[in-house]
Amino acid sequence: MILSLPQNTMADSDRDRYPEDLFERGSGTLEEGRFLSGPEPRRDELFRTFRIASEFIRGFRTLHFVGPSVTVFGSARFKPEHRYYHLAQEVGERLAKAGFTTITGGGPGVMEAANRGAKQAGGTSVGCSIQLPKEEAANPYVDVMVEFHYFFVRKVMLVKYSYAFIVLPGGFGTMDEIFETATLIQTGKLKPFPIVVMGSSYWRPLLTLLKEKMVPEGTIDAEDVDRLIVTDSPEEAVGLVLDSARRDFGLRWEPKPSWILRERERRGTGPTPR
Repeated sequence: MILSLPQNTMADSDRDRYPEDLFERGSGTLEEGRFLSGPEPRRDELFRTFRIASEFIRGFRTLHFVGPSVTVFGSARFKPEHRYYHLAQEVGERLAKAGFTTITGGGPGVMEAANRGAKQAGGTSVGCSIQLPKEEAANPYVDVMVEFHYFFVRKVMLVKYSYAFIVLPGGFGTMDEIFETATLIQTGKLKPFPIVVMGSSYWRPLLTLLKEKMVPEGTIDAEDVDRLIVTDSPEEAVGLVLDSARRDFGLRWEPKPSWILRERERRGTGPTPR
């Protein structure tokens, strides 16, 4: 007996009537929900491949000239009066004064705060947003915004152009981002850029799990934990990032926009290349 998977588990009419089912099965958008819902006709899969490629190209073109960047991860749920919002805002300010472009997911909470701090300090503020059924609109403090349908495309953009990653308290999405970045470094797919973890009291139980359970069990190495630099000081966090950029990753490459492709330069001053 040969078993085969159905091309579609839901009729097109039902897709229109019950889009929430696709949100549950997928990653948050109707398009990505269909992408993750199982096999579909090969023609549809081919067209979707073109759409995915176009998102990558749009992201590359938009972010290619933003200059030396640092990505700030954190929860979208913190309000402006929350202490972590203020912490992220100061981080954004200090990154801008150090010459870095600040990249976030473009949403509210920690993302808004970091973008806000960067913009108010005169730096370049970038948002890589994702279409979600319950996500609020992009925050108003970004100079450069690019929106994605697919989480995996967005995560590539958040990592590709950054010389460091600063992580503030967050939920599943933040943990996904920090551990995927750490895994890329662990496996040699990404250079050992600094991962700075802020909000030590929030992350302490997780760090305890890593050190006291996972390392002794041999599922990770002690050096994997040591890559997570913990501090509650924005000054120290940005200082570590700047020192690493100058010492370990001399910023010599200066891409020039192509007038043929109608590109224009979006670049901050950046740290001084060695």
